[in-house]
Amino acid sequence: MAERQVAELGPGAACCGWNHCGRRLAAGAVDGSVSVYDSRPSPSSKWQAHEKAIVNVVWLPPEYGDAIACVCDDGTLSLWEEVAEDNQLPTWRKCKVFEGGSCRILNVHFGLHLGSLKMVTPYSDGQVKIYELLDSLELDKWQLQAEFQNVTDPVSRFGKPACTSASIAWNPRRGGSQQASFAIGFNSDSPHFNSCKIWEFEEAHQRWLPLVELGSPEDKGDRVCAVAWAPNIGRPYETIAVATCKGIAIWHIGLNTDSDGGPLTENVALLSGHDGEVWQLEWDMGGMTLASTGGDGMIKLWQANLDGVWHEQAVLDCSGSHV
Repeated sequence: MAERQVAELGPGAACCGWNHCGRRLAAGAVDGSVSVYDSRPSPSSKWQAHEKAIVNVVWLPPEYGDAIACVCDDGTLSLWEEVAEDNQLPTWRKCKVFEGGSCRILNVHFGLHLGSLKMVTPYSDGQVKIYELLDSLELDKWQLQAEFQNVTDPVSRFGKPACTSASIAWNPRRGGSQQASFAIGFNSDSPHFNSCKIWEFEEAHQRWLPLVELGSPEDKGDRVCAVAWAPNIGRPYETIAVATCKGIAIWHIGLNTDSDGGPLTENVALLSGHDGEVWQLEWDMGGMTLASTGGDGMIKLWQANLDGVWHEQAVLDCSGSHV
């Protein structure tokens, strides 16, 4: 297969993200600018989104047009949408800015449930806020739906942590009977906040509750670097990958419950191979192949064989050549 360059990111690029169909790439830079590439080396659009560095760019679901969220190093979050006037080139318009206040917004993730768009934002004090879009045509109209901290015990026991990063993964299943849920883990100085937990929305009381904590007793305090929830095509369980300093843990979350009423969980693999911290995890569309990248500059692809044993399938270096 012939290779083709789809984008050329400059030395100031700090983060990037593909849209849903993988045809457009948004890149944030250390100078606060954002560039959008349409399968060409040069950007089709570029604008100044913030005064400080962009640390993450996330596309909204395609149902809401071409729109992205930018997380800035100053702890703020901005939403932008592409608009096109008659006979003019498309431009990007700022829709909304969320201020972190005394705490920094660390990340953002979007999820759909029953036709409603949810936005999850973790903060540097361990707080998690969930917003709901009130009008699908107006990206500036959001309502705070819930606010809680990523702990299963009363917060008063632990106080407020100092969190440097947070990783979120929304349950990709969209079944009508499926409860809205997401997984989140923190990188903080408090072990009670760090562990990856699945939160589920309880329709009866209109509240978010911790469903299960992913981690053995001796590992629950490990700082979480990345989380990814695999798409589920017919499996009787969910699959979530959680990266910590000990490696990448693959978890199966059963659809049946245990004696305490919680879902059955099993750590089926612990993948190691990166020299340093894992930065990002991504599943393929079928939820069969996991891609990981880290501070060692390598991209690794992982798969399970027919016996369910996970192994390293391929390794790519920064230049994209096969190792």
